[in-house]
Amino acid sequence: MPTPQPATTSQKEYAIPTAYRKMENLHILFWLVKDISWCMIWRPLGLLMVVPTLGIALVITWRTRANKSELAHNLAIVFWITANSYWMSSEFFGFDAVRVLPHVTGKELALVPFLIGLGILAYYYLVQKPRETPDSPVAAVSSAAPAA
Repeated sequence: MPTPQPATTSQKEYAIPTAYRKMENLHILFWLVKDISWCMIWRPLGLLMVVPTLGIALVITWRTRANKSELAHNLAIVFWITANSYWMSSEFFGFDAVRVLPHVTGKELALVPFLIGLGILAYYYLVQKPRETPDSPVAAVSSAAPAA
């Protein structure tokens, strides 16, 4: 029986090395445990899970930095997790409803990293993406093992 050949397309395909995919899947697990801990008010576990959740997001961002689209989206995720973790902490430590600035509560300060992430994506879609050529690769194509 002949070996199947990949389809030929005019666009490059996005391929994620297996080691990267495993890390992304582990990242999702940590993120879910963090948010479940927040929901259940399991303060120690929720706070502990911030470290691997944010840490893996930073590693993923670093490893995809060569591609502008991946970098923008992964940076937005880093700021989303940062905002989400700060918001969780504000509730765990009871300063979520406390006014820290006139008309701003502790929880509302989470808007700062949320808006930074949104700003990164806005810049990508409004400025960077229109400058990309149709022949630009969607993402780095790699089937090789990732560099450490």
